[in-house]
Amino acid sequence: MRPTQPLKGPSQRQLRVGEQVRHALSDALARGEAPDPALDGFIISVLEVRMSPDLKLATALIMPLGGNGEKEAIQALNRNTKALRGAVSRRLRGMKFAPDLRFRIDDRYDEAARIEKIFAEERVKRDLTPRREADTDENDE
Repeated sequence: MRPTQPLKGPSQRQLRVGEQVRHALSDALARGEAPDPALDGFIISVLEVRMSPDLKLATALIMPLGGNGEKEAIQALNRNTKALRGAVSRRLRGMKFAPDLRFRIDDRYDEAARIEKIFAEERVKRDLTPRREADTDENDE
């Protein structure tokens, strides 16, 4: 049995290419290069693009402005993957191929709000507040 290795994050190349794809995809969406009228009703922010190690798959974390219509936005983007991939490939320089695009809703803000709500609970606040010196002095006597 091999010892477990710590999980490695993305390489510098994955991060760099992911950022290039994010800019290209954001630009394509802003210019309306997807021919679907369903996308006309959305302003979509591309918050992050995560690249696979072989750079053949790009997972775009998106959020429609206002946070409404997430499911419809994902469906519309998936219907237009081919057009968006072409738009992205025209903007990328120095890559042998355009990555396949996948779209996911970015739920990091929801998770952060959930954690903040937990920290705001009285029982958690009680555990997190430092004990006063007066409390410790009384217990010592």
